[in-house]
Amino acid sequence: MWTFDDLKTDSDKQIMVASIVFFLLAFPAYFSFAASGVAGATGMGGVRDYEVSGELMYVELASGGEYIADGTTFEIEDLHTDALDGAEDMNIVGVRLTMTYGADDETGGGITCGLPGNNNNQADTITGAAEHAGFTGSADGQNGGQGGSHAAEAIWYNDSMIGVISGLSESEIVEQIDAMGAGLGSYNASVSVAAESGGGAGCMHSDDGEDVSYLVELIVFDYTIAPFIEITDV
Repeated sequence: MWTFDDLKTDSDKQIMVASIVFFLLAFPAYFSFAASGVAGATGMGGVRDYEVSGELMYVELASGGEYIADGTTFEIEDLHTDALDGAEDMNIVGVRLTMTYGADDETGGGITCGLPGNNNNQADTITGAAEHAGFTGSADGQNGGQGGSHAAEAIWYNDSMIGVISGLSESEIVEQIDAMGAGLGSYNASVSVAAESGGGAGCMHSDDGEDVSYLVELIVFDYTIAPFIEITDV
């Protein structure tokens, strides 16, 4: 059992008592403030500081590979969320098309091909595009000497809405990070190739196209929103 004299001389007991008093005063005051600020959607808090945390997940919609001839575009068909179980329960906020390709595979020959720099290949350009409900994204990449990979992405949410958010109500935050079903439906994705031939005088090269592997994924954002309470040292 503590006495008043113990409390005056024992610093550990002083800190413990101060902490208890802080929480006894702070938490009832906070919850009273939270209850008075309910606005917007039923059960959602009003304007104050919130902490938003979340995780991005990628759900495969289609994948495969295709030889794409120079100057042509390959359309990836049958892209629809109906093909996925539980899509209606996902917060789908974007689509990503990833393309992977090998090194340039030109063919060539001629009497000067043995000369330094006269038998070099020229990189091809691989362009990918993804679209849903008017939101589009595209990106170019080149295979070069080692091949490579790149992605085209389209999103329809505010990806900066992470961390401590001030000056908004909870419902206003939700409006910016929850697609509300807008990610459901059909998608479009395509890959095109522009091949370039290298070589030089007396060493003719030809390049008919490029083998490209593709992966179409839905971007799903799982999030939580909680009132932000900054607790400083007592």
